[in-house]
Amino acid sequence: MDIKVIAENRKAFFNYFILEKYEAGIVLVGTEVKSIREHKVSLKDSFARVDNGELFLYNMHISPYSYGNIYNVSPVRKRKLLLHKAEINRLLGKLTQKNLTLVPLKIYLKNNKVKIELGLAKGKKYFDKRESIKKREVEKEIRTILKEKEKGG
Repeated sequence: MDIKVIAENRKAFFNYFILEKYEAGIVLVGTEVKSIREHKVSLKDSFARVDNGELFLYNMHISPYSYGNIYNVSPVRKRKLLLHKAEINRLLGKLTQKNLTLVPLKIYLKNNKVKIELGLAKGKKYFDKRESIKKREVEKEIRTILKEKEKGG
């Protein structure tokens, strides 16, 4: 299986607890695939929502393709995501029941098809974010100490 990561949403792991991950296809039109292949995509501030039994992605920015002229579409339009009906129904139940949200974690090419990884997420409180920062700083200190030991040892 050939997987090439195009973009990641690192802020999602800082702002949310990721409970479950889902892989979905995405419906693209015009020259959007060419822009994605050029890494001209941003997942910042994007989210997914179920509307009328279908899953849609909002606020994902795909820059217009430089050679696309009339075939380019709006960069932040809502895009349909492809999941099985049973998965969408299961997600809808979890989203309404537990005050959760769907955030895109990364967009990638899998066997030359554009896929998006969605995370079922619960928002972090301020103190949880502080805890994440502390944990990251401790890990960074451990890495530097290990590097110094490797050089000296």
